[in-house]
Amino acid sequence: MKKVTGIILSVLMVFTLCFQIATVDVHAAAEKEIVLFHTNDTHARVEEGKYAGMGFAKIATYIKEQKAKNPNMLVVDAGDTFHGQTIATLVKGESIVKIMNQIGYDAMAAGNHDFDYGKDRLVELAGMTNFPVLASNVKKEDGTSLLKDYIIKEVDGVKFGIFGLSTPETAYMTHPKNVEGITFADPIKEAKKMVEELKGKADVIVVLGHIGLDESSKVTSEKIIKEVEGIDVFVDGHSHTTLEKGKLVGNTLIVSTGEYDKNLGKVTLKFADTKLVSKEASLLSKEEAANIAEDQEVVKVVTDIKESQKKVLSEVVGKTSVVLDGEREHVRTGETNLGNLITDAMIDLTKAEVAITNGGGIRASINKGEITKEEIITVLPFGNYIVTKNLTGKQILAALEHGTDSAPEPKGAYPHVAGMTYKVDANKPAGNRVCDVMVNGKPLKLERSYLVATNDFMAAGGDNYTMFKDAPVLIEYSALDEALIAYMEKLGEVAPKKEGRSTFIAKTEAAKEEAKVPATKIVAAKTATATYTVKSGDVLWKIAEKYKMTWEKLAESNGLKNPNLIVTGQQLVVPAN
Repeated sequence: MKKVTGIILSVLMVFTLCFQIATVDVHAAAEKEIVLFHTNDTHARVEEGKYAGMGFAKIATYIKEQKAKNPNMLVVDAGDTFHGQTIATLVKGESIVKIMNQIGYDAMAAGNHDFDYGKDRLVELAGMTNFPVLASNVKKEDGTSLLKDYIIKEVDGVKFGIFGLSTPETAYMTHPKNVEGITFADPIKEAKKMVEELKGKADVIVVLGHIGLDESSKVTSEKIIKEVEGIDVFVDGHSHTTLEKGKLVGNTLIVSTGEYDKNLGKVTLKFADTKLVSKEASLLSKEEAANIAEDQEVVKVVTDIKESQKKVLSEVVGKTSVVLDGEREHVRTGETNLGNLITDAMIDLTKAEVAITNGGGIRASINKGEITKEEIITVLPFGNYIVTKNLTGKQILAALEHGTDSAPEPKGAYPHVAGMTYKVDANKPAGNRVCDVMVNGKPLKLERSYLVATNDFMAAGGDNYTMFKDAPVLIEYSALDEALIAYMEKLGEVAPKKEGRSTFIAKTEAAKEEAKVPATKIVAAKTATATYTVKSGDVLWKIAEKYKMTWEKLAESNGLKNPNLIVTGQQLVVPAN
């Protein structure tokens, strides 16, 4: 009996041990961690720089180091990647493809600036990549997609369904010719279709969306998430938003790194078998990456590209005795000396009465000293050329109102001018804030036609300058960067200043109180004949009688919900009869 009992106990011990080992193996197999590295809005800032980020070579090193620790990873990008700096624009994006291929990206979304070489070139670039460029909502005339809708990527047994979305704003944020023959479908509707398509095919659904969180946009990533269930991670771009720990909206994690590879994004995903059980976002900052060595293979790719471009770019075209200010936060909010220099070059080339260019097209500053072609191309990287049009004073005024309607908040459409000065009075209602407009020292005449030089992007309605769109182009000139190079060569040395070409009048305390009264309705300049400043004792019907119209029309034109409530100093727009 003792022998039998011993045998039974031995068997039970072996069985118990095997069961424990099996249990450990099951748990080990069931628990896994997959890392999603992400970038967005790098705008071809491939090298570490004072105003840029850590550079792609450091990103490559860090990813390699992390892969050695955990090979379960994906590397993705949310767009605005192929364009923005000389190293990209001289070869229309091909250089960036080479660098991303070397790093080993798995997918990217098409950003609005990725269309800046034209849709056909974007398709060519997508054919050069070792990874797909995704944009499920970009459609050709026959209804098919211009680029790939989605991919299924399997990592350690987990299937990732990854689809792309491009901002509909691309339709007017790139030159209209670049997007001829394609449309940008509603991202919300397309996202619903993609999620439905991927539900049965993928364990995790990831969006690469060049959409953004800017509240001024009609569609934001957050709005999409609130309308579309089933998205696990939304890798966002376009608004240059930095989300240090991500943003959880419902069950969806939005992540975004800011801009110019100043941060590398990391999402740590944990699974039980193939079920996602947790997700955590973090950023590796430029400062944290300071001691990371550069990946020499990426360095070699960049070096070879730059060497092939070096001779032309190093040519000196002039000198400046002052810093030429092209900082993003300055050119999108007011006048700068660099904006003045660029618009002066436009006048010099075209002999127009007025020049207008958008602050969003000015992409960098220039330090004191010699100026090279490379620096000018970096400032003006989009290849936009100069055109002239005959525009009325009404159209010019409408353009100034449009470009400054966010002031003092930044806006890419902010108008830099030459041959003209204007003021923006925050004490006046939106749509009626521009005043004291002078053209070559004389007041702007609304009915008069003026010869205006602008860039082809704005001339075609870009940045929503729709008031320019229908006027015929008179003459097409050289590109903005070429015009500035020629102007610099002509002058030799420059020291431009801010001259009060655009002046912002801040809102007074009295106006802040007045702003509590319902705002007046914006009325296009072309429908207005005059403005009237309300005086003490005024009533609406008397003002209307003065202009031979009904008080109802005057109230409707100004969006007055209570026609009995007008206040002293209030500006009323008088519509044409």
